[in-house]
Amino acid sequence: MDTKLQGLTEQEAREQEKAGHSNRLPDQSSQSVASIIISNVCTYFNAIFFGLAILVISVGAYRNLLFLPVVIANMIIGIIQQLRAKKVLDDLSLLDVTEYTVIRESEDRKIPMERLVLGDLIRLSAGQQIPADAEVVEGKIFANEALLTGESDEVEKETGAGLMSGSFVVSGACVARLTKVGAESYAAQLTAKAKEVKNKKSEMIRDIELIILVAGIIIIPVGITMVVTSMASGGHTLQEAVVSMVGAVVGMIPEGLYLLLTVALTMSAARLARKKVLLHDMKSIETLARVDVFCVDKTGTITSDVMTVTEVFLPEEGSGTDAAEAEQLLIRYIYTVPDDNITMNAIRARYPSGTGLSATEIRPFSSKLKYSEVHSDGKIYRLGAPEFLLSEENMKKERSVIEERTGRGRRVLALTRDGLPVLYVSLANEIRETAPATFTYFKEQGVRIKVISGDNPLTVSRVAMEAGIEAADRYVDAATLKTEEDYRKAVQEYTVFGRVKPEQKKELILAFKANGLKVAMTGDGVNDILAMKEADCSIAMGGGSDAARQAAQVVLLDSDFSHMEQIVTEGRRIINNITRSGILFLYKNIFSFLLAVFSIILTLQYPVKPTQISLISGFNIGLPGFLLAMENNTKRQRGRLLSRTLRRAAPASLFAFLVVAILMNVGPAAGLTEDEVSVAGMYMLSAIGFSLLLKLIQPLNKYRIGVFVLCVTGMVFTVAVFWNMFIHATISTSAGWIAIGLAAACAVLSWVILSVVEHFAAGKEQ
Repeated sequence: MDTKLQGLTEQEAREQEKAGHSNRLPDQSSQSVASIIISNVCTYFNAIFFGLAILVISVGAYRNLLFLPVVIANMIIGIIQQLRAKKVLDDLSLLDVTEYTVIRESEDRKIPMERLVLGDLIRLSAGQQIPADAEVVEGKIFANEALLTGESDEVEKETGAGLMSGSFVVSGACVARLTKVGAESYAAQLTAKAKEVKNKKSEMIRDIELIILVAGIIIIPVGITMVVTSMASGGHTLQEAVVSMVGAVVGMIPEGLYLLLTVALTMSAARLARKKVLLHDMKSIETLARVDVFCVDKTGTITSDVMTVTEVFLPEEGSGTDAAEAEQLLIRYIYTVPDDNITMNAIRARYPSGTGLSATEIRPFSSKLKYSEVHSDGKIYRLGAPEFLLSEENMKKERSVIEERTGRGRRVLALTRDGLPVLYVSLANEIRETAPATFTYFKEQGVRIKVISGDNPLTVSRVAMEAGIEAADRYVDAATLKTEEDYRKAVQEYTVFGRVKPEQKKELILAFKANGLKVAMTGDGVNDILAMKEADCSIAMGGGSDAARQAAQVVLLDSDFSHMEQIVTEGRRIINNITRSGILFLYKNIFSFLLAVFSIILTLQYPVKPTQISLISGFNIGLPGFLLAMENNTKRQRGRLLSRTLRRAAPASLFAFLVVAILMNVGPAAGLTEDEVSVAGMYMLSAIGFSLLLKLIQPLNKYRIGVFVLCVTGMVFTVAVFWNMFIHATISTSAGWIAIGLAAACAVLSWVILSVVEHFAAGKEQ
């Protein structure tokens, strides 16, 4: 063996690794245990809560610290849930480690990408991402450097040519020596660029962060102003002023909303991981739940990734070569080209042995050209799509024999010699058993399926029809699409796109998005990378190329497309349940803010104590939010979370503010003490909160009724049994009945108001 292919010794590799010359990159796949703990403990709102606790302790109002155990419990629950999910996700990610064949001591060995070291000789073939900067020492490949240059052309790389980390091998095979690894190469930056879609915050997370930001900005000036005005103008003691301020500020903090979202996303990711679905980005669950269009390939998605040769047949008019001679030429051709894809593997399975041609030049299969090429004995042989190999005149002559097969969903390849057909190969894939049911599900959910394939459009159309894809008989040859306007019209009119080149996949995705649609795309090859990068969400098959898996947000490790139904179901569960919880949180935040401002303006004591706010937070918001978050809820939602939550929460919040504000002014005049006003106010706010909850869980089912009854019973039981702990107020019997009566009236009135607002909003939407 040539000395240049001996590679490093194991001792040399260990020395390079000790010297820091390994290809280890920053870990972006999973949070560490420490980061999970820190992210749950060291938050802005936790700092506010602990600051409030110090204030309460400093003024001796110890019994108003009951909000603190709830905060600590939230932290512990969040940490435990995320650590459990981390274990599941880390175990699964081990199945998705990218390995490379490295030559060490003249032997081929498989090692993980991060264990490669400077000077290693690695073997690269079609579908692999180049893991570090390198130089070709043997062989020839065609590389796609689009993530570096923006150009989708395939660049030929022969001996001595430099290879840039982050680019992909489209075809061919070579041995390359690593020249720059780890932090010294472009790998980390380019991987981040290939995955830049993953780092974009989802719509729901942006909205929740906006709510938290606004609340975080407001609470400090409002809290300080409340203390100052309460003492300076209201004549209250420091203890009374601090307790009043703490009640208002605790009410304005959406303390559990982000935690609820984080836990929901993490647990969904863990549930999907058990089904061999790896999420590189948990936010992709939400994105998939919102998609309007799902772009899929034929092979590997609709059909299995196993292809078989069904027939080998001669041209219509003959080529002067008999069947045996033509078949022998095909055998020699397939053992000459270095292609290693499912099509070539299927043909080689038909002919398991053979000797190659004496070639002077070999061009591996190119998805851009749609054929491979061999120069031998002064002749040019090609194998690929007939439409790209035959002249227009020859294509007319051969159309009938080709379309007879493509009309049955077969893929047809032509072997040509100097541009004339010698032999045709017909291939087929079986429809995946789960595909029809999955496509039916998406149809019922209002998600359109579009098939984007490099195969003959008629073949793809027939296969798509067999799989039950709606309107699959509407197909177009992508070669006819030239302008941006052509693409925009085509995506509206057609379901199947055949003979699509790699750069056209990207254009189709952009056309869907230009029409205002959210797009998800599946891919398994290098030629899918550019389009996957442009899609709102990208899904790779586990059996696909390393490049596609690394660029995708979601990886189906067992290549089972039926898992998409489970992913969308998880996403919709999260969106619907977080939206419902968000409405409950905003109800409390808005009325707390309005009451705080009202108290400042009129220099009144804030009516609800911190312990009473904790009761409302627990039984009106926290407990129902947590229990309902586990419910299956797959209704499709449109519009932003922020606008939907504000629209549903505002009427109840405004009504709650008005009735309590009236109570704050009228109560003392009617002879109610400050404690009695406080208790009545808490009862009224809770009653309106339960009315809102009951409205949000329509239509009722056994589970929802159970949750509602549990929350109401829990509130009543806690008030009755732990009065001195949570309410700690002295009220007369008559005042108690007045408070209950006011709460009942508020519950009925708020139900009527919410029903009227809902009816008006529904009529406006129609």
